[in-house]
Amino acid sequence: MADDVASRASIGGRTRLLAILADPVAHLRTPGAMNAHFAALGQDAVLVPMHVAPGDLATVVDGLRRLPNLDGIIVTVPHKERIAALCHSLTEAARLTGAVNAIRRDPDGRLVGGQFDGEGFVAGLRMAGHPVEGRRVWMAGAGGAAAGIGFALLRHGASALTIHNRTPDRAEALAARLRQACPGGAVAAGGPDPAGHDIVVNATSLGLHPGDALPVEPARLVPAMLAAEVVMQPAVTPFLAAAAGRGCVTHGGLPMLTAQVPILAAFVTAGA
Repeated sequence: MADDVASRASIGGRTRLLAILADPVAHLRTPGAMNAHFAALGQDAVLVPMHVAPGDLATVVDGLRRLPNLDGIIVTVPHKERIAALCHSLTEAARLTGAVNAIRRDPDGRLVGGQFDGEGFVAGLRMAGHPVEGRRVWMAGAGGAAAGIGFALLRHGASALTIHNRTPDRAEALAARLRQACPGGAVAAGGPDPAGHDIVVNATSLGLHPGDALPVEPARLVPAMLAAEVVMQPAVTPFLAAAAGRGCVTHGGLPMLTAQVPILAAFVTAGA
């Protein structure tokens, strides 16, 4: 409690602001992680969660870019794809995936969108001793996080990627984008059965809310598979619990954030 009070008291007129846009926001772990990172570096900056409904996104972003003391924006569910069109320019990864999870505000108010979900996900796997090179990956999801993760998995040597989505057209559209971005990768839209794959990834928000459906039928999981998650809260999602019950090694969502924090912080504050 004393640390929280001291932290709030240190915010002053020179503090650089950053926003994280989400809907909802109560589950977010990024503000705590990034603010701890800034404190450890002695950096006078604070990341604040902002609950933004999809219909208000363009208005909010237009207002934020007009704030001279705002350095950048972190972007999460459900805004990663739509916000790409609100940026003035995109990094290569953001352009190829069509999704943005971090925005740098340059001093002239221009917004530069970047995509680091995938790099954080792969780095988190490697930190836990799970290489992706030569692995066959089955991934549930075709949204912004899935796009970034799919791109990074292929870029770091996954031998095959199968994308499953409840809306098959979305899975095929993402597969087509990734085939274009990574011509050497074996990428396909596929069904709900992950048989024949080494890594099974939940790249959806399923598990965030009580009563959510599972991203994969547990009976299809076998002990040789690694079950990997992007949802950070709860730490053990129903998907991970079901996978563990089938004898799979599991990998939670928090390592993706841990690996990403310094990358995101460096990107969003680079224009300050």
